[in-house]
Amino acid sequence: MDISAMIFPLKPAGICTALLCGIIIGLERQLSGKPTGIRTSSLICLGAYVFVSVAKIIDPGESARIVAQIITGIGFLGAGVILTREGIVSGVTSAAVIWVLAGIGILVGTERYSSAVLISWIVVGILVGVNGLEAMFISLQKGIYNKFRKNKNLSGEDAE
Repeated sequence: MDISAMIFPLKPAGICTALLCGIIIGLERQLSGKPTGIRTSSLICLGAYVFVSVAKIIDPGESARIVAQIITGIGFLGAGVILTREGIVSGVTSAAVIWVLAGIGILVGTERYSSAVLISWIVVGILVGVNGLEAMFISLQKGIYNKFRKNKNLSGEDAE
């Protein structure tokens, strides 16, 4: 059996790229103890890829509408991870990561595989890099981030 025919309109390269991008970002999130880990990240990339690929064969002229619906749906999903407790908003970074993951899946769906992988590495660079900068510079730890970290340390919880 020809696997390409079985998974049409999906492509093995697209599936692998979507999963790779989700794993790249999801691994960083999982190692950081954040809610959008490997499973969630991979599924978001793969889902966006599937929707765009299917839209291209159903009605190529409607692909933009499908992309807009993906963005709306992902916005709803991202809003679900944002929490407010004691005046502190948490989960915004996870929501932003979810949003970018959908964008990466859309890139894969438009067969921009290398762009999708590059953006995945840029996202990880931002996530890791800003954490490093915050650890190095006390001035980046002022304001809500400092209050949040104090509350996090007192409660023993790991939130963002």
